[in-house]
Amino acid sequence: MAFQLPFRFSGSSAHASMDSHARQSKMMEYDQPLVWVTLLLMLMGMVMVYSASISLPDSPKFANYKNSYFLVRQAIFICISLMAGLFVFRIRISTWQKAAPYLFIGTLVLLVLVLVPGVGVVVKGGRRWLSLKVFNLQPSEVMKVVAVLYAADYTVRKQEYMHKLTKGFMPMAGAVGLVGLLLLLEPDLGAFGVIVCITMGILFLGGINAVWFGGIGAMLVGIFVSIIALSKFRRERYFAYLNPWEEDNALNKAYQLTHSLIAFGRGEFFGVGLGGSVEKLHYLPEAHTDFLLAVIGEELGLVGVLAVIAMFYWIIKRAFDIGRQAIAIDQTFAGLTAKGIGIWIGVQTFINMGVNLGLLPTKGLTLPLMSYGGSGILINCVGLAILLRIDYENRVLMRGGRL
Repeated sequence: MAFQLPFRFSGSSAHASMDSHARQSKMMEYDQPLVWVTLLLMLMGMVMVYSASISLPDSPKFANYKNSYFLVRQAIFICISLMAGLFVFRIRISTWQKAAPYLFIGTLVLLVLVLVPGVGVVVKGGRRWLSLKVFNLQPSEVMKVVAVLYAADYTVRKQEYMHKLTKGFMPMAGAVGLVGLLLLLEPDLGAFGVIVCITMGILFLGGINAVWFGGIGAMLVGIFVSIIALSKFRRERYFAYLNPWEEDNALNKAYQLTHSLIAFGRGEFFGVGLGGSVEKLHYLPEAHTDFLLAVIGEELGLVGVLAVIAMFYWIIKRAFDIGRQAIAIDQTFAGLTAKGIGIWIGVQTFINMGVNLGLLPTKGLTLPLMSYGGSGILINCVGLAILLRIDYENRVLMRGGRL
């Protein structure tokens, strides 16, 4: 026994050490389901973008394009975005916190440059892009992820003033108001609405006074109603949304909405089959961008739409879970940033789906990770890479490691 006890103790210790190492190694892994769901959405989006755009070269506007033009460009965008995501994942969250105010100022400069004649690119009456030769950068997309970082950093820095109007809320309101003014000059009311939801959501989670929050929320509703009421084309679009099947509306302001609803109706439960959409044949404008979900509904049916909704639900849920975990280990900035990313993806997805389904007035917002566009895919991947980094740092800290 005298010789056996040390041997047993040593073996037990070694076994415990191996178990501990295995647990630590497992905890160090990234969130694989989140990565796979994100990749699945992007790949599914690429397939549907190809399906929705394959007939565009039949029209005079795209006569010089090949059938695979949008597919190839979307594939390139995805590859670039994934590489950018890998780079962003290597940046510590503390670095993002320090850089947040400077990123906000830099993005404001980009929003100003968009409005400079000869610098900003005008597409369909909107001045929202900066030409980078390879593709057009949309600063309003950049501002979405920057708004998450800036609002989270502001909430952490001003924590003791969050119950005060002048020191807690007004400075942030002024910053968002300036962003809103620049976006409305483009004009881009949809992006402004998403950014307002992001900042208000983070301030609420950060502990802003509930009375002030309710009052400010009511004031924002009044502002958005006034913007719509004072703008003729927005007002006409809103009333067309309320009664899209009226003859004048169906052939004019509600044209996209009515054809989107027809697409969903044709799809029924299981769809007409991949590639079988009729509405994408020059009936439904912007089928590969803002109204991609309608093509999904027509070709893959209710089953396909529910699958897309389930995947977005998973991403948003994981964002809030990661955020709660970060706050529980005293990483407040990281926690608010994670939840802010969840709010951003959730709000934009809800608006896009609501517009496609006729639940909301028509607004030019893409479906995250899926719709055609370089800026949107790139910024979505950057945001989710930051979310994955937060989760990674949570795991390191929970196992007792150091960053």
